[in-house]
Amino acid sequence: MKRSTPAVALAATALLLAACSSGGDRKADAAPSASADTYGCLTQEQAAKGSFSLDAGTTGGTDLDAYYRDSDAGHAKVGLVFSHQLGGSLCEWATNFDAFTRAGYAVLAFTSEGDVTEGIKAAGAYYRAKGVTRMALVGASKGAAASIVAAKLDNPLPVEAVVSLSSPEAYSQYNPAVSVKAVKAPTFFAAEESDVPFNTNAKTLYEASVGEDKQLKIYPGGHHGALLLADGALPDVLAYLAKHAPAAG
Repeated sequence: MKRSTPAVALAATALLLAACSSGGDRKADAAPSASADTYGCLTQEQAAKGSFSLDAGTTGGTDLDAYYRDSDAGHAKVGLVFSHQLGGSLCEWATNFDAFTRAGYAVLAFTSEGDVTEGIKAAGAYYRAKGVTRMALVGASKGAAASIVAAKLDNPLPVEAVVSLSSPEAYSQYNPAVSVKAVKAPTFFAAEESDVPFNTNAKTLYEASVGEDKQLKIYPGGHHGALLLADGALPDVLAYLAKHAPAAG
């Protein structure tokens, strides 16, 4: 009996090693890559699945930090392109990705210090390669101005709707006050009542817009850009998109 104990122990050890070399390795393979870029706001798992470099072509030859996620149901046909405000990043939108993918949309956000319209075009091309057939543009401040301008450009995918959060009437190379007179896509204009001058900018852009079924919302408070989503704009934006760029097609 005493001589059989080492044999039993050896057998148990062999079984343990076998388990580690099979199921244990599979778990390790499934773990997110520690090298994926979280951009300071994504979980490591999110980064491993969706962080990538977006080739924006004419933006100076530098790829853009970007994040992509399919809808929760998978195989989304409508993709949302998120453009941040001056000095911001794709992280402005991170807390709201779940709400949009749950609603059936794919999401793509990027960080750009250059021509945002080129990033939007690149996002459209990326979506097209993923099988997405239409897109809607969601922008904050500078990104909103760029989204309005981009909606009248030649894009890889049709722009079904635009969501403008705190857009200025004009910004550097973008002139949304002129573009809204040509953009027929349904456009949602929003700002907060104490965010001067963007509250009046939103009203001016809305009044000049020729967008189909355009809408204006002025929310209480003084927040700016993507922060409007947390102040009541999120359900309104989702409802507007559901009407004009329905995820189900």
